[in-house]
Amino acid sequence: MDFFASVEKLKGVGPKTAEILKKYGIRTVRDFFYNLPRNYENYEAPTSIEEIHPGKVVIRGKIDSLSTRRARRRNLSVTEGIIRDETGAIKVVWFNQRYRIKQFSPDKEYFFTGNYEFRNGRYSLVSPSVAEVADVDPETGLSPIYVAHGALKSRDFRRLVKNSRDIFNSIPDLLPSVAPGTRKKALFNAHFPDSLKSVAVARDYLAYEELFELILAARLNRRENEKLKAVAIPFNLAKIREFVAKLPFNLTGAQRKAAWEIFQDMEREIPMNRLLQGDVGSGKTMVAALAAYGVTLSGHQVALLAPTAILASQHYEGLKRLLEPLGVKIAILTGATKNKAELKRQISDGEIDFVIGTHALLTDDTEFKDLALVIIDEQHRFGVEQRQKLALKSPQGLAPHLLAMTATPIPRSLQLTVFGDLEVSILNELPKGRRPITTSILTEVEIQERLYPEINKTFKSGQQIYWICKAIDSDSRAETTSVKSRLAKLKRDFPKMNINFLHGRMKPAENDNIMEKFAAGKIDLLVSTTVVEVGVDVPNASLMIIENAEAYGLAQLHQLRGRVGRGTVASFCYLLTSGDIPPSRRLRELEKSSDGFHLAEVDLKLRGPGEIYGALQHGALDLRIASLSDVKLIAKAQKDAVDFLKNPENMLKYKELMTGISKYQQITTLN
Repeated sequence: MDFFASVEKLKGVGPKTAEILKKYGIRTVRDFFYNLPRNYENYEAPTSIEEIHPGKVVIRGKIDSLSTRRARRRNLSVTEGIIRDETGAIKVVWFNQRYRIKQFSPDKEYFFTGNYEFRNGRYSLVSPSVAEVADVDPETGLSPIYVAHGALKSRDFRRLVKNSRDIFNSIPDLLPSVAPGTRKKALFNAHFPDSLKSVAVARDYLAYEELFELILAARLNRRENEKLKAVAIPFNLAKIREFVAKLPFNLTGAQRKAAWEIFQDMEREIPMNRLLQGDVGSGKTMVAALAAYGVTLSGHQVALLAPTAILASQHYEGLKRLLEPLGVKIAILTGATKNKAELKRQISDGEIDFVIGTHALLTDDTEFKDLALVIIDEQHRFGVEQRQKLALKSPQGLAPHLLAMTATPIPRSLQLTVFGDLEVSILNELPKGRRPITTSILTEVEIQERLYPEINKTFKSGQQIYWICKAIDSDSRAETTSVKSRLAKLKRDFPKMNINFLHGRMKPAENDNIMEKFAAGKIDLLVSTTVVEVGVDVPNASLMIIENAEAYGLAQLHQLRGRVGRGTVASFCYLLTSGDIPPSRRLRELEKSSDGFHLAEVDLKLRGPGEIYGALQHGALDLRIASLSDVKLIAKAQKDAVDFLKNPENMLKYKELMTGISKYQQITTLN
């Protein structure tokens, strides 16, 4: 069978099933076989009911007395039954799984895997997974567990894969430098394991496959970038030294090193493709200012793209103070800019040296006379097409140098894979005077007793406060506190304070107006969603409160915490947790560490690359198997990808591979 044929060609896949599969990205036979089990249940040695103990158990038995009822809590259904074997009977319960009522036949045996625990005055088996005994290989006792896709449950995938068993032998190899038949063997063992060891070997190969594709894509991007031409910017040492000497502060060693790396890059006729990463407050904007000044000294133009108007305005004010006294003509272009036509004429005529703006820089009628450097702030907030559109505004067929900045520290493994086509500069020092932020975890019941006194203390000292909520509106089905409900309560509890709110459904002009008032000190406490994650610098804000903190990833929590601690006073961050569940590891890590690079490594291990890398317009990084913390496998894939590119014939020989990596090329490229 054609590996790229429609999924409908598989036995048992009709139009209705195919429609469900395609909705979840399973469009071809290849997609289907790469839809790997998420886990495996081992039914080799089930526990008899008379020997059962609290904890995780596997029970083999029949089920009866099934019923479903509504719980007291809204929108919660409870399905209950009795599991029996030759030695006894136990109660089983599922929550919000109504389909269980029709799943079972009274004459069939099933394996039930779950936690046997004490609830509501008695022991029960709680929300176990289920496998029909007849579906489990009696020799291995292993059963693959697939992620449910809509109406298709794990058992449906097992049935479809079983129907397609004879197709595995026709699966072609994908990669060079592996033994013939390696891929088909790995895929077969992943779906039909004879042992957990064979599963581990299979997944190791398939993870290597993913990493090889990702690294090869980044290498190809780098090769393509090196074919482009850029204007060489000579390094004016005397002028740069003079500029640095006049600064009211000393540059950190990391800032000096990063600036030097950028100047060296821009002296070449190949466009710079550099990522400047640094923790919140590490001085990325100052490095960008040095780079921009160096370009304008040579008579060329610079553009800085920011994700929001308020951040663009902040950059404009700060860079104007630094560069305008040196003769740099600087301007801002956003949706709210007046006399746009005149400003765009000045840009196209070369009268403006440095333009800072938002998406308004990307419009077709914004043209440059001599754009030589593009700086992108918070690069993960812009899609590939948006970044490319600005890069194409350089005239005369020359590509501009590109400097992308991010405040999200990127683990070394991501630098080698996702960002493999980039040079990376790291700012791992904070400027002198930055005070550490004290972080504490509190439960909701401690708000009035421990948190309210801190709010009063902060208010009386003239400092300002952020309070972050997950939702905008109240929802009886959710356990999160909304911006609107928290705002109403805080206004009742702190009548003397000027309290306002901010969220993503507000119009941009309203959003900017609120942030400008907060920056000006006219708002004491701002209740907001995460729209403030990347926002205006407010040195007077010294208290950050994040409600339902367990709902966020480490990278985002670290970004939110970085909104405070920008002034000279001590700053604090409180992470509020709901319920009586102990704080997660990521909250504990955040409580004890302010090192963004350490937290990024932890986040990568706990949540994968998506939280760090961000979702792009061309799709998120969706590695199914590989772990970007597997340094040894990354090193092997990197070496093999370099060897692959040494032979130009490989590009033609391995057509499936070259087609497959195109998606990774779109995701990883910045140019």
